[in-house]
Amino acid sequence: MSMFALAWQTIRARRTAFAAAFVAVFAGSALITASGVLLESGLRSGIPPQRYAVAAVVVTAEQSTSTDGEDQRFAERVPLPVTRAGDIARVPGVAAVVPDVSVTADLRGAAGSVPLVAHGWSSTRLGAGTLTGGRAPERPDEVVLDAGRVGAVVDVTVGGVASSYRVVGTIAAGQPSAFFTDEQARVAAGRPDTVDAVAVLAEPGADEADLARRIGAAVPGVVTATGDDRAAAEFLDVGAARSFLTVVAASFGGTMLMIVLLVVASTLGLAIQQRRREFALLRAIAAGPGHIYRLIGIETALVSAVAAVLGAGPGVALSLWLHGVFVRYGSIPEGFGFVIGPLPIVAAVVGSVLSAVAAGLIAARRAARISPVDALGEAAVEPPKLGRGRVLTGWLLAIAGTVAGIALPLVINGTAGTAGAASSALLLVVAIALLGPRLLTATAAVLGKLGLGHGSTGFLAGANTRARSRRLGAATTPLIMGVTLAAVQIFTVTTTAAAARHQTETGLLADQVLVANGGIAPAVADAARRAPGVAAAISVVRTQVLVTSKTFGEPMTEAYSAQGVTPDGLGRVLNLDVRRGSLDGLTGDAVAVSENAAGTFGVGLGETVTMRLGDGTPHHARVVAIYGSGLGFGDLTLPHDAVAGHTTSGLDDEILVSGAPGADFLRAYPEIRVTDRKSFATAQNDAAGAQSAVNLLLNLVLIAFIAIAVVNILVLATAARIREFALLRLVGAKPRQVRAMTRREATVVVVAAVVLGSLAALPPLVGISLSLTGAALPAVPPLIYLGIVAAAALLGWGAIAIPTRFALRPAAVAAMRVGD
Repeated sequence: MSMFALAWQTIRARRTAFAAAFVAVFAGSALITASGVLLESGLRSGIPPQRYAVAAVVVTAEQSTSTDGEDQRFAERVPLPVTRAGDIARVPGVAAVVPDVSVTADLRGAAGSVPLVAHGWSSTRLGAGTLTGGRAPERPDEVVLDAGRVGAVVDVTVGGVASSYRVVGTIAAGQPSAFFTDEQARVAAGRPDTVDAVAVLAEPGADEADLARRIGAAVPGVVTATGDDRAAAEFLDVGAARSFLTVVAASFGGTMLMIVLLVVASTLGLAIQQRRREFALLRAIAAGPGHIYRLIGIETALVSAVAAVLGAGPGVALSLWLHGVFVRYGSIPEGFGFVIGPLPIVAAVVGSVLSAVAAGLIAARRAARISPVDALGEAAVEPPKLGRGRVLTGWLLAIAGTVAGIALPLVINGTAGTAGAASSALLLVVAIALLGPRLLTATAAVLGKLGLGHGSTGFLAGANTRARSRRLGAATTPLIMGVTLAAVQIFTVTTTAAAARHQTETGLLADQVLVANGGIAPAVADAARRAPGVAAAISVVRTQVLVTSKTFGEPMTEAYSAQGVTPDGLGRVLNLDVRRGSLDGLTGDAVAVSENAAGTFGVGLGETVTMRLGDGTPHHARVVAIYGSGLGFGDLTLPHDAVAGHTTSGLDDEILVSGAPGADFLRAYPEIRVTDRKSFATAQNDAAGAQSAVNLLLNLVLIAFIAIAVVNILVLATAARIREFALLRLVGAKPRQVRAMTRREATVVVVAAVVLGSLAALPPLVGISLSLTGAALPAVPPLIYLGIVAAAALLGWGAIAIPTRFALRPAAVAAMRVGD
């Protein structure tokens, strides 16, 4: 008989064991496929262009920088000098160019203000609308509206500041719009000499890709886009969405792949342990180690290939569900579609099969290498001791995980310390997997002294735990992993959210906060400072900056949240919990950084931080203060003027007011809304919580996979004991006594999983809390922890109790004829 035929016959004869492996690979393939779809979508997907749909080519400034081969996008739009439009127009094949800007504005009326978007008149060549009355604007004080009366004078506000325009025409634009002269549109945008992009209309017959190449070669410092890539020039969040998906796929996919490998290895290891009698007989009839390896390899390849192919479909469905989640929480724009191509599916199938075969061959080492005589001896009873190498490796990993979790954040500041603490969870989980049999035996001994071992069923449960510690350890590892990862992931989010909420609530001292749709013009802050009853009015503009620092000796460029503030009266409205230095010198080229950022950057007072501002402009700033409230207010605080000129809109995000502006001020600026300190802090925390919710949902997907693996492997371990249960019944045990015995074994499994999983989660949680908040105690809501414990108990007891009932259904004599 060929090895392939033998493997196929074995699969058919041992459906239960191979079904467990099938489920593990099936679920793993689904996760890998979903991760691959995220990655491919981050690299290739987007949304169709809208306003630029008729343009053959769209030209912008460079919106990203490359560091060590990795592109980092700027948070704000990088403007393009308007003079580039003339250079582009001279390229052969260009029929016309449209220098374009978009301005968020409001049309003030008797019934209130109507939001609209303003452009230059030349953008109508892109199909923005058709003139239905009047004429095009020719003077700076003229405007064409989508609705209105020609000849009327209207107020159009940008950032709350109104300017009067005469309506000289009406246009059917399909949405609230205003059209100025091209020059006035740039003035309204706050950038008279720059544009957002230049749309290129090609001559008939011109090839778009070739024209884009010629423009790029003829005009230095520009980036060209054709096809769907034109949308990235129109919508900045398209590029941000691509970066988000790429990062998520890399981090989520890497962690997921490691967990899938551990789960599949545990499942296959348990299945191979249950076949000790079969492998012993094969060795006894002269089967060599190579035969055992080939048999297990072929079996695993056959089962995993089918499971991986079938798991790809649910993986695609999972990616589409994640798409809806990302859109709901604002991580990607609504029209951003996912690419469902063959590459992620092929990669998932190949990766799943290779991982399963590798895990199977690793698990087969003992069965293949042991001598035939020893194999026959171990066919009935597990070897009593763990190998020295396994025990030593387990304790070394336990020590390394504990040190990485607690000590690293104490000796390494910033992001590196936080990452080291988080990674310690996996080290501790692997350590527990290696030491599982010993730890389970110890747990059973402790519970026996507490009364669990009393009576015949207690005695049998304890004896089974000791005799089958290897098998039970392999079955319990996924449950321990689930408890650990659930605790680390959920309580990291709660710890971070609680610290950010506390910092925001205690650090925001303003009596009122002024906000508006689209931002607030600097003139509004000046007016607020002059208003009666106002002691201080601080303009705040928010952005992200890129800072390159060394992590473990390697340069890393990361985006950090930053805010720009006006310094006068800052202490009246904002308390950043300054630990060293002072905010009094926050002017010119100064910067204040959070403690976490200072540790990551490796800087102290008086030292220089080199960064790229929101639009990519290089900036060197001297550290004048280090503060503790980085989670609540961002990692960098710069002077307002250093930031405001490098954002897309040039407007402020809010104005923090000490005191209260009077009714006259509010009547002058009806687009400005006033909110109290508590409401604003709540809104800020809710906005920050959206990203935390996305991270938590991604980790819940992993935890759900682990829950499936827990049920799968415990069912496998329990169902394989049908002959053992039958033997107990033949010697006089009643079914209820067998069930009582397995309940006590389940108690050992659940208690061990909860206790060991909680202990494994403790070092990383303490380290993360120390790194992020400076406090050793993480925020652990009792109800959530009880929920984790309840879920572990439900999975553990249910996955043992239900298969036990099924195993007890056949008559004892008939059950004894069932193979192992």
